[in-house]
Amino acid sequence: MREKIHPTYYTDAKVSCASCGTTWTTGSTRKELRVDICSNCHPYFTGEAARILDIEGQVDRFYKKVKAAQTHVEAKKARESAKLERPISELELSDRATNALIKIGIKNIPQFLAKLAEGEEAMLAIEGFGRKPLIDAKKKLKTLGLDVPETATTEVA
Repeated sequence: MREKIHPTYYTDAKVSCASCGTTWTTGSTRKELRVDICSNCHPYFTGEAARILDIEGQVDRFYKKVKAAQTHVEAKKARESAKLERPISELELSDRATNALIKIGIKNIPQFLAKLAEGEEAMLAIEGFGRKPLIDAKKKLKTLGLDVPETATTEVA
């Protein structure tokens, strides 16, 4: 072994626990050691599994992340509901088609989607509402990010 390169070894190094105050001696290269938690107060060794150790705010950070995720989900739901409650005029249909829809009581997009779910024939049966406004409305609904109900189209020979 080379001389004078090894640290001093203390056989009577004093160790103290910051949590419970227990002290004991051991061998170490440091004269005094301080630990955050020891086997006398650690939940694993004491059986107190219900006690949560929160070193450096880990639990608080976790709860902040959970709360942020919940507020994000709530905000997303609010945006979706606001997106649906738009008036029928936002579909930018012709005046004739818009007035025909308003005449039968369809004043907002959810009502339009409900009628569209009944089928294209139900939509085309509305007086003053034809195939062109139907196609335009479907395109606009898709650009707004809404799910357009799939309906069976009838082939005209």
